[in-house]
Amino acid sequence: QVQLVESGGGLVQAGGSLRLSCVASGISVSAFTLGWYRQAPGKERELVAQITRGGSTNYPDSVKGRFTISRDSAKNTVYLQMNSLKPEDTAVFYCKANGIYYSYWGQGTQVTVSS
Repeated sequence: QVQLVESGGGLVQAGGSLRLSCVASGISVSAFTLGWYRQAPGKERELVAQITRGGSTNYPDSVKGRFTISRDSAKNTVYLQMNSLKPEDTAVFYCKANGIYYSYWGQGTQVTVSS
């Protein structure tokens, strides 16, 4: 059974930092393209960071320079380091593993940034 379990969310003041973790079981994170997504109330879920099997990363302009995705294959974990957080970053953050045939989502972790 595949599980992705996110943690590390919480309440932080604007300008602060958080590091989210997504621990995978049942799959190897090194075999998938991994992504972090967020969904704010009333908005669609959007990609905020992606790392390919080869290690290439991709970020939208809204978070570029502030967010960093990384992968630790030994711990089977993907991370999202978020710096200089803004109130508009408030959302539920999800990790996703994209395979050739299947994709898997975590249950999400809430990030709230106060002004």
